[in-house]
Amino acid sequence: METLSLAADRSKGPVTGLLQRPAGASALYVMAHGAGADMRHRFMQAMADELEAAGVATLRFNFPYTERGRRAPDPQPVLEAYVRSVCADAARIAPGLPLFAGGKSMGGRMSSNACAREPIADLRGLIFLGFPLHAAKNPSRNRADHLFDVALPMLFLQGTRDDLADIATMRALCGELGERATLHEIEGANHSFELRKSAGRSDAEVRKVLASAIAEWIRPLA
Repeated sequence: METLSLAADRSKGPVTGLLQRPAGASALYVMAHGAGADMRHRFMQAMADELEAAGVATLRFNFPYTERGRRAPDPQPVLEAYVRSVCADAARIAPGLPLFAGGKSMGGRMSSNACAREPIADLRGLIFLGFPLHAAKNPSRNRADHLFDVALPMLFLQGTRDDLADIATMRALCGELGERATLHEIEGANHSFELRKSAGRSDAEVRKVLASAIAEWIRPLA
């Protein structure tokens, strides 16, 4: 794992990044963190490890607010700008690897918002680890309109017990997005991809399934 300084062009200053690149990597996934954690959160680290084992490189990074130890996220334009800058850094750091972006919850949504506003150079697709479709337990599609302006393949990895993404609403949305959208459901998982103890499989097994689904989806696009 390599520690990097990223987004040096942004007015709020550079942020720290972590690159994990296995030998023979098939692609590089810029994986942004969610609102309540930074790039070193145990889920982010575990996913980077599983993706490395599956042959996919990852580039994690902090947004400015987590870089400075704050809890309140930066304004949306700032978050989108840092996604864009880190993707440009990724293309420079690993020019031979097909580039994908997205991330956990808010990080994925900011990535898609950035793409909807203006295409990101060299990006081949978006990967969402729990897309936050609506506020907790308040099903709606008010965070989804911009997805129809994204002209890229999109992979939605969603738990069927996610309070921030009613699965029936997500299924309908992906159907309307058509061939651009692939929905991979994790039965019984919540927004953190955790299962009830009665599920009969561990959270670690779920992360392996997620990494495998990502690697398989990437293969024909790389």
